[in-house]
Amino acid sequence: MMVDQVKYLIFSNLIFILGISGIFLNRKNLIIMLMSIELMLLAVNLNFIIFSIYLDDILGQIFSLFVLTVAAAESAIGLAILVVYYRVRGTIAVDYINLMKG
Repeated sequence: MMVDQVKYLIFSNLIFILGISGIFLNRKNLIIMLMSIELMLLAVNLNFIIFSIYLDDILGQIFSLFVLTVAAAESAIGLAILVVYYRVRGTIAVDYINLMKG
């Protein structure tokens, strides 16, 4: 049973590293940056669930639901801001995002 949990933890770490690399390697596209943040939150959720099962405690699964709620709100608000920014500026390039300051 312990070997399966280690495999899931390794998989979760790989997803988290993929999310971090998506943020650091891609500084031009905001949509890919949002997807990378979602990958990192998914990896955290997987860790919560794995440790919840290992410790036989439901608290990790409850935290996972809270993180999913925050991730859904973050992606909805982020995509709404991107749509409005694209309508105003005509691009979603990160280079021009400092024009939102005012």
